[in-house]
Amino acid sequence: MEEYDFLVIGSGSGLDVANAAANQGQSVAIVEKGRLGGTCLNRGCIPSKRLLYHADVLETIEQADAFHIDATVEDVDFAEIVRGVTADVHGSSDSIERGLASSDRHDLYQAEARFVDERTIELAGGDHDGEQLTADTVLVAAGTRPAVPPIDGIESVDSLTSREALQLESPPDHLVIVGGGYIAAELGRFFGTFGSDVSIIGRRPHLLPDADAEVAAAFTERYADRFDVYTGSEATAAMQSGESITVEARPFPEPEGDGRDVDPVSVTGDELLVAAGRVPNTDTLNVAAAGIETDAAGFVETDEYLRTTADGVWALGDIVGEYLLKHNANHEAQAVARNLFGEVLEPVDYSAMPFAVFGSPEVAGVGLTEQELRDAGREYAKRTYRYEDTARGSAMNAEGFVKPIIDLEGEILGCHIIGPDASDLIQEVVVAMTAGSGTVRDIRESVHIHPALSEVVQRAFSGQFTQGGGYDHDHSHDH
Repeated sequence: MEEYDFLVIGSGSGLDVANAAANQGQSVAIVEKGRLGGTCLNRGCIPSKRLLYHADVLETIEQADAFHIDATVEDVDFAEIVRGVTADVHGSSDSIERGLASSDRHDLYQAEARFVDERTIELAGGDHDGEQLTADTVLVAAGTRPAVPPIDGIESVDSLTSREALQLESPPDHLVIVGGGYIAAELGRFFGTFGSDVSIIGRRPHLLPDADAEVAAAFTERYADRFDVYTGSEATAAMQSGESITVEARPFPEPEGDGRDVDPVSVTGDELLVAAGRVPNTDTLNVAAAGIETDAAGFVETDEYLRTTADGVWALGDIVGEYLLKHNANHEAQAVARNLFGEVLEPVDYSAMPFAVFGSPEVAGVGLTEQELRDAGREYAKRTYRYEDTARGSAMNAEGFVKPIIDLEGEILGCHIIGPDASDLIQEVVVAMTAGSGTVRDIRESVHIHPALSEVVQRAFSGQFTQGGGYDHDHSHDH
C-alpha cells in the first residue's frame, strides 16, 4: 500500500490544494478517472461558454438590421465550431496531464477511487487496478454528474445529457429539453441560435427558478417569445419511434382545483436533452467506509471549514453542494488550503457568491433574492432601473434591468440583473459587498464612466427605493 501525506480525489479545483500541499513539501497523490481538469474544463462551463460565444457573434450579425446595417450570414460550419472547441478543451486537459505526469512532486493515478477504510482508497481500472492508497489528509473533490429523473421509458430512448449535447456536430431539427435551469437555458439558446426548434419543459412556474422571481419571470417571457416553453409541467414519459422522440408531461404540482390552467403536454423532436440537475458522485466513492456522512441528496456534509465527519478528510466543490459553480469551487479550494496550511482556521465566506447564466438575455445575481427575504419576514427596500434608460443601453437597443435589494440602513443584501453583460456588471456589486463598506454608498459615490453600460448599475443604486417586507408595502423611502 502506497502512503502519502496528501491525497485528492478529482482533478478540478482540488488540484489547487494539491499544488499547495506539494509546495509545502508534502508527498501528493491525485486520483482521477476521467480527463484531467474536472467537469468545468471538460464537460461544463468552458466548452459551453466557448460555444455560446459563437452564438453571440451570430446573434449580433442577425440583429444588425436594427442598426440599419445590412448583414447576412452566408454559411455556418457548425461541425467545425464544435470540433474546434473540443480540440481546445482537450488540449488544455492534456497539458494538465503532461504537467502532472512529469512532476516529481505529484503522483497521478488515472483510475476510479473507492474508500475501503479511513483515509484509504482502492483503485479500479487503469494500470493500478486493485492497488490501495492511504494518506494523512484526504480531499474529496469528485464533483457531480447529470441527474436523470424518473421518467417512464427514459432508459429506452436515445436521450442526451449536457455531456453529449456539447459534442453534437449538427444542430437538431427539434430539440426537446427536460429541465428549466441554467443548462436548459444556455443549451436551448445555443442550439436555437443555430437553427433548432426548441421546446423546454420545466416543473417550476418560471425558468431559472433559483433566480430572483422578477428576473426569472422576465427571462421566461423572453424565452417564450422565441421557443416553445412549458413551465409548471413535469415530464412523465418518453418514447421513441425511429428518429422521433416524444415526451409527455403533466401539470406540476397537480392542480387539485387550485384554478391553474395547465394542460397536459406532448412534444416530439429528434433529440431529447435531459437537463434536470446534478447528483453527487458520493455513491461511487463508498464514502460510508471512511465515516464520511452525506445529506439526504448524497452531498458530503462538512463544517464551516470544509472538514467532513471523518478525521483528516476534507471536501470541496460540487460534491459539497453549497453552490454548483466553478468559481465557488475555486473559492473553497483557497479556503481549504488556508485551513490546512495556515495557523488559524477560517470559515468559508459564501456571503457574496455570484452566479451568471449565459442565455439570451444574460442573467446574473448575488446575495439574497426578494422571495428569500419575504420568506424570512425581513424588511428590505428594492429598486429597478432599466438598461434603455441609460445612454449606452439606449444605443444598444438593450432590454433588461438591474434590481438592487438593500436593508433599511443601506446595506446591500443582493442584486439581480437581466440584460446584456449581466455577468460583468454584477461584479461591481460583488466587490462592494466583499471589499467595500457593503452599502449603496460604494456604488453611488464611485465615479462611473459616461456613457458606459455600468451606469445602469450606478443609477439602479441611486434614487428612490420601495420598501418591502413585513409591513405596509405602499410606503417608499429615499435611501
